[in-house]
Amino acid sequence: MHGFANPARFLRLARWLMPLMLIPGLVLAMGALAWGLLMVPPDRLMGDTVRILFIHVPAAWLGMAGWSTIAISSVIELVWRHPLAGIAARAAAVPGAAFTAICLATGSIWARPTWGTWWVWDGRLTSFLVLLFLYLGYIALASPAQRDAASGGGASRVTAIFGLVGAVNIPIINRSVVWWNSLHQPPSITMGKSAIDTAFLYPLLIGALGFTLIFGGVVLARMRTLLAHIQAEARLRRKAMA
Repeated sequence: MHGFANPARFLRLARWLMPLMLIPGLVLAMGALAWGLLMVPPDRLMGDTVRILFIHVPAAWLGMAGWSTIAISSVIELVWRHPLAGIAARAAAVPGAAFTAICLATGSIWARPTWGTWWVWDGRLTSFLVLLFLYLGYIALASPAQRDAASGGGASRVTAIFGLVGAVNIPIINRSVVWWNSLHQPPSITMGKSAIDTAFLYPLLIGALGFTLIFGGVVLARMRTLLAHIQAEARLRRKAMA
């Protein structure tokens, strides 16, 4: 892992890996959306409303995966002082927050005809809303932490601790429909089995893979941008001290 700690080596890797993730991701995601929105038959109970799951489910998955990335990177930053770990965590925050917001928005659109309301204080919905607030708090903390990263100061460590503590919400989101009496449907895909008809399952899985590749490509692009900003600020500080 420390072999990729060198910024120059990372930038060389990211330069060719980023398009390898973004281009196939866009093809898979767009193809899966076209398949799900245009070719999949209406659901027996929900009708055409079910089509929103091809956006809603991948967005929910990536909202949680984004914070998991932050938490894992925060552990690496705090324990092993990996120089790129904090950058990876900050790079995942904005796309993670975007997918969380998309999940909440599409869930509300789905809930209006299904539950008769745009919002309920359901365990799953509430914990996901908390996740969005955690993302916003992390992004606010990460701004001074980015300026602090080159010197390894306290703001960067505080941000990493916040990212680690916020991970407590991820298992709460995952198990909320099991722990509490919930309007939200129980898990449809569990380890080794699925309650989703194959007509919906295949485009859903392809779409999830496509959006995951897009997420990974965006994170790499943001890491390159953040690293460039840090290097530029370091050069400016050296010139100011000269």
